[in-house]
Amino acid sequence: MSAPSAIFTAAIAIVLCTSVSAWGRTFGGFACTDDCSGHAAGDRWAEEHDIDEEDLRPAGNSLSFHEGCIVYVREPTRGAYEDDDGEPID
Repeated sequence: MSAPSAIFTAAIAIVLCTSVSAWGRTFGGFACTDDCSGHAAGDRWAEEHDIDEEDLRPAGNSLSFHEGCIVYVREPTRGAYEDDDGEPID
């Protein structure tokens, strides 16, 4: 293995082994880009519409909204007002 290949492989391994929570806030295990509001909105929407399958969501919404819907399906009693560390979501 060449030196550049070894360095690249080591860098990828470090990235894969770093927990998502070390990069910032999370909601239901999904990384938030900022304040988790998109995830919370998806979670609330899924609850309001009685969504019970991960693939059911309105077309065209953001990835974080879709992930919030998934979180609701997986954990319907979780709530959408705090991130995974218990920090409030506005």
